[in-house]
Amino acid sequence: MSDREGHVGSGSADDDLSLPKATVAKMITGEYRSHKSPMAGTRYSSTCPPRAAELLPNEVTCAKETRDLVIECCVEFIHLISSEANEICEQESKKTIAPEHIIGALKRLGFDSFTSEVEDVLKDHKQQQKDREKKADKIKDSGLTPEELQAKQEELFALSRAKFAQPQQQP
Repeated sequence: MSDREGHVGSGSADDDLSLPKATVAKMITGEYRSHKSPMAGTRYSSTCPPRAAELLPNEVTCAKETRDLVIECCVEFIHLISSEANEICEQESKKTIAPEHIIGALKRLGFDSFTSEVEDVLKDHKQQQKDREKKADKIKDSGLTPEELQAKQEELFALSRAKFAQPQQQP
């Protein structure tokens, strides 16, 4: 099915798709430079391609229309990659788009330079998932009943509330 098939009327289903404007504004202004990656919990790689804020001098700002255009371009890019990944997925008779399909789509569309960073993010994500599973196993393997775990949690909350209620000591 082509990208435009199945849409009835003057508006398309894509009209509802967007990215958070605040997030895009932060990317443009460079506020994400010193923050941690929301996905991997690590700092952004120094191998990342420069973002708009790193290319623009400090005294240059972006108009609202420019931010909106960046959002539209990002949404279109995501749509393009996901459509291509869906085609690859269908060719392999798969029903679920896997990370390998996204990487294949990037390569097919000529974005080979993005694949190593995508693979790095995927690796970080898989490690983060393993760490979460270990944490869940730690709770399960604690030997405590759910009631004991809840009592322990309530005790920690009470300690935290008591600590917060104490007057702040000035240095």
